[in-house]
Amino acid sequence: MSGSPPQIRIVVADDHLVVRTGFAALLDTQPDFTVVGTASDGSQALGMCSDLSPDVVLMDVRMPGMDGITATRQLTGAHPGGTRVLILTTFDLDHYVYDALCAGAGGFLLKDVTAETLFEAVRVVASGDALLAPNVTRRLIAEFTRLRPQAQDKPAPELDTLTARETEVLRLLARGLSNAEIAGRLIITEETVKTHVSRILAKLQLRDRTQAVIIAYETGLIVPQAREPRM
Repeated sequence: MSGSPPQIRIVVADDHLVVRTGFAALLDTQPDFTVVGTASDGSQALGMCSDLSPDVVLMDVRMPGMDGITATRQLTGAHPGGTRVLILTTFDLDHYVYDALCAGAGGFLLKDVTAETLFEAVRVVASGDALLAPNVTRRLIAEFTRLRPQAQDKPAPELDTLTARETEVLRLLARGLSNAEIAGRLIITEETVKTHVSRILAKLQLRDRTQAVIIAYETGLIVPQAREPRM
């Protein structure tokens, strides 16, 4: 007798009733998803996470009371490696999203996302990986580090602790290449790339690949272009 698939426990936080109930109903159609609660603001979402320990929170950015950024920062700071945050937003170039990624969110989705993309994103973030869409997340990070170079409110990490190969991997990662693409570029195996990425995150004390990309831009390892072509 085969067992049921492992359940991914989800909280949906959005101040619009129709949006949060719609996302919750959609997510509940998947056999490996269980929506354990919905919240109308960040404070309520934090309370639910404390009580229910979900694997993933779909977090709206702009909510009355406690916004999604503050809630994300508190959630990821209090429980590193625990509940993961997937940000929901209306616009892909939104400085609130950049702040949320810096605060520890595992990735973000536009609210007009397809059902299939939503399901895959939840699974990716729940697995502990970052949702790093090369043509969207990379462009967002590059744009806002270009526009806000003075907004670096934390000391730069010690990039000189990285080996030459790790620095090379970080540069390629920050340009949006997947592990397979990095492996092909450097003529190494994907397993070796994964090892390099793990060491980069450990040395720089970063949560995931998204934060590694942010660091690469904020420290000047990668210089943002004035405009990146849309694919």
